[in-house]
Amino acid sequence: MLETTIAAIRPADETAMAAARELHGRLTKPAGSLGALEDLSVRLAGLAGACPPPLPEPAAVAIFAGDHGVHAQGVSPWPQEVTAQMIGNFLAGGAVVNAFARQAGASVTVVDVGVATPLSAGPVPNPAVLDPAVPRLVVASVRRGTRDLAVTAALTRDEALAAVQTGIRIADELIDAGARILLTGDMGIGNTTPAAALIAAFTGVDALDATGRGTGVDDPTYAHKVGVVRAALARHAPDPSDPLGVLAAVGGLEHAALAGLILGAAARRTPVLLDGVIAVSAALAAAAFAPDAVGAMVAGHRSAEPGATVALRHLGLVPLVDLGLRLGEGTGALLALPVVTGAVRVLHEVATFDSAGVAEK
Repeated sequence: MLETTIAAIRPADETAMAAARELHGRLTKPAGSLGALEDLSVRLAGLAGACPPPLPEPAAVAIFAGDHGVHAQGVSPWPQEVTAQMIGNFLAGGAVVNAFARQAGASVTVVDVGVATPLSAGPVPNPAVLDPAVPRLVVASVRRGTRDLAVTAALTRDEALAAVQTGIRIADELIDAGARILLTGDMGIGNTTPAAALIAAFTGVDALDATGRGTGVDDPTYAHKVGVVRAALARHAPDPSDPLGVLAAVGGLEHAALAGLILGAAARRTPVLLDGVIAVSAALAAAAFAPDAVGAMVAGHRSAEPGATVALRHLGLVPLVDLGLRLGEGTGALLALPVVTGAVRVLHEVATFDSAGVAEK
C-alpha cells in the first residue's frame, strides 16, 4: 500500500497553476491584492490539476491518538490516562476541536492507532457519511503505546509501516465519503517529545531548537526533555533518507499515521490542512517518503512550539494564521479552514473585469 501510494503522488500541474495566475489577473481587484491567498489558490489549482480547483468542502478532521513509552522519563506533567479520557471527550463532543469543527461544519473522526488504554468502539456511524454532528471512533490499534525511545526504538519497522498504512486507509475512506479537504488532528500525552526528535532528525537542527514546552512544563522539566531528545538522537542516529526507520526509532504511532494520511491525501490530489507541531513533524516524514507530497500540504497555523517553525521552514510552507496556539487536536487547522475556502472561492465567484463591465487600470 505504501509503495503504490507514493507512486501515485505527482508534481503540481503547471498548466492549471498558470491558468489560475492568469485568472487572478482578470478578476475585479488590483493584481496581487489578496497576497498569500492568491499563492494558495494557485497551489491548490496545481494540486487539483484544474482551474478553479474544487471548493475544499466538506472538510474532515482525522484525530490520530496514541501513547508513548517515553512518558516514563517524566517529560510531561500530565498522566498518560488523559489520552483515553480526552478521546471520550472528543466522542462526547466536549473538546475545543469539537466546538471549532461544529463552527466549520467539519466531521471529526478519532482513530485509536496506539492508545495504552483499550477503547471500545461502540456503535460506529456509517463511514460513508461525513456527519459534523456525530464524532466517530475507529479502533485501529497497532500496539498499546510505543516503547520508550530513550531506551530502545519506539517501534519496529513493521509497526511503523502498519501505522503509516492506517493513515493512508483513513485518507482514502474520508475522501471516498466525499471529503474535499482533510485536517490533521492528534492526541497523545507526551507526543511533543517524539515530535521534537523527528524534527531534529529530518532537519538536522539541535535538540534544543526542536524541543518546546509542550503542555507547559517548568524549566527543570524542559531541560530534562531536551536532554531526553538529544540522547535519543545520539542513541539511534536516525537516517533522514530512511523515513520509515526514523519513525520507528523516535516517532509515535500517531505521527506515523499522520504521515500516512498526508501521503494518502497527496496521492488523491486532495489538500491536507496541517495543524501544529505533531502534524508538521509527520509532514517531514511524508515529504521524505515523497517530496511532491508537499504540494498537498497547507500550513494552517504557526504553533507556539519552536520545532514547528523549524519544520515549516524546512518544508517551505508559510502558516496562514499565527495565534500562539499549542493545543493540538486539529484546532489551529480548523481556524484556518475558512481562509483556505475563501482563497478558492475567489476563483469560483469573483467577476472578471470584462464580465462586470469594470474598467481596468
